[in-house]
Amino acid sequence: HSAIDGRTTRHESHALSQKHRKRIEEAFGWAKTVGGMAQTVYRRIERVRSRFILTMVANNLARLPRLLAA
Repeated sequence: HSAIDGRTTRHESHALSQKHRKRIEEAFGWAKTVGGMAQTVYRRIERVRSRFILTMVANNLARLPRLLAA
């Protein structure tokens, strides 16, 4: 049961927002479980940022065959 009442959930934009949110959360979940970003071993923001970008590129490459088949 959601804490959000019908004033919010009745709008089409809310359903669309939830759909996009799920897609974004899947990428971050993949990065944490498969990509090893749950706990980084790097220090300094530049290195962590580089690792994050590399992980997201790997995520896109992993998704690419399914996207091309669709």
